[in-house]
Amino acid sequence: MLRTYLSTALLLGSSSLFFPYWSSLPAPMRAIPTIAPATPPKPYGALPSARQLAWHTTEVYGIVHFTPTTFENKEWGYGDADPSVFNPTDFNAEQIIKAAKAGGLRGIVLVAKHHDGFALWPTKTTAYNISKSPFRGGKGDYVKEMEQAARKHGLKFGVYCSPWDRNNAAYGTTAYLPIYQAQLRELYTGYGELFMSWHDGANGGDGYYGGAREKRSIDNTTYYNWDQTWGITRKMQPMANIFSDIGWDVRWVGNEEGHAAETSWATFTPRPPEGKNVAVPGQANYPQSPAGIRNGEFWMPAECDVPLRKGWFYHPTEAPKTPEMLFDLYLKSVGRGAALDLGLAPDTRGQLHADDVAALKTFGDMVQHTFADNLAKGARLTASNTRHATYAPAKLLDGNRQTYWATTDDAHTPTLELAFTAPKTFDIISLQEYIPLGQRIEGFTLEAWQDGAWRPLYTGTSIGAKKLVKLDAPVTATKLRVSVTKSPVCVALSEVGVYKQMP
Repeated sequence: MLRTYLSTALLLGSSSLFFPYWSSLPAPMRAIPTIAPATPPKPYGALPSARQLAWHTTEVYGIVHFTPTTFENKEWGYGDADPSVFNPTDFNAEQIIKAAKAGGLRGIVLVAKHHDGFALWPTKTTAYNISKSPFRGGKGDYVKEMEQAARKHGLKFGVYCSPWDRNNAAYGTTAYLPIYQAQLRELYTGYGELFMSWHDGANGGDGYYGGAREKRSIDNTTYYNWDQTWGITRKMQPMANIFSDIGWDVRWVGNEEGHAAETSWATFTPRPPEGKNVAVPGQANYPQSPAGIRNGEFWMPAECDVPLRKGWFYHPTEAPKTPEMLFDLYLKSVGRGAALDLGLAPDTRGQLHADDVAALKTFGDMVQHTFADNLAKGARLTASNTRHATYAPAKLLDGNRQTYWATTDDAHTPTLELAFTAPKTFDIISLQEYIPLGQRIEGFTLEAWQDGAWRPLYTGTSIGAKKLVKLDAPVTATKLRVSVTKSPVCVALSEVGVYKQMP
């Protein structure tokens, strides 16, 4: 009886129920009984690394394009621009970073070298670099100024150094790879801990190439020796997530529109496209990238990259996306277990245009105001199954990603009810799995209690790091029910949220 009462009291979390009974017992009976420790669920499938878990918390970041191409009003520089054109009239790193932070961005990936080959730091690897420009009298380091501003304002910092170099005379020969790898080493050495090393599949074509002005082709399956090159990343920047079409840590979503598929798996197996033999950046199984691959070999979540304007570089005839468009992209990227990477394009002053700053600020405010108040707080939680008091449903509302509600090993299709203290009006429902144990759930439904009956709201598949379900119209209800309809293993959910979209 004592063991039963103690177990009940612990499960309910109520000392007031237990201690009056406890204190009335004779001393011999007040010995603490042995209770079996809580055994966590076994992991399922591919699992995220520590660096990937840190990346998942970033959610929204930006990638900054600013090279001589900006001053040429082009999208891709040819590699022949005179370094003297790189001469911003009023560069202000903090203006860019503050605007990004106001937009809710938590990190910045800086394009340290684009395809035009112009290095934005005083590199020893090529004469085509910022020291040959008028910027800061030839003594400037754009990468360093952006890195320092980012860290000052609490943003993570990462870099992109294009493998394709349309300026370098050695490109296309065996002499180029050591140059590219040396550039990475310089960036990995001089700018602190990086959260990302960003890579794409640009693999040769026409260029300046030291004045040759010709087209150069390479075998992208071998030329960059990615295993060796990314081995440098792992050794020098172990917490930097490697992004490319094939990971190793984060995959490209397969489009530049800023959204993942409705069903979105964080697991992926890079494969070559039809007719190819090797999967490499610029050559991969893109049709599967938006959704990922259920039970893929690797934990490799998607990045959804999209420029704030139409192009990646600043063009005076373009305008930024509206805050409403950005919020929709947020729901379709972060809200599908991926990340949103917004392209930021400083103008020829070296600052973000006022229109961009305003769009970012309003978007950031929309996200902050919408998710500031979890309407589920205070709700009474009832689960059809609970593994142990350690994994009680109350963990879903504690605001801690490291705690979670879990079911017993044989309970794959549990239900969870949230009874609100008063009717709530909402149009967004948030669910998060405890992803250190893998992505487990494959099907779920949402229902609202209205007029004495359960009304269907949504039928979904994947959840993962975060699932944001946006309803077609606001719903007012006194209860919400989450039913897991398909899972190969027991459930482990870390957070649940109910929200109303705010302007």
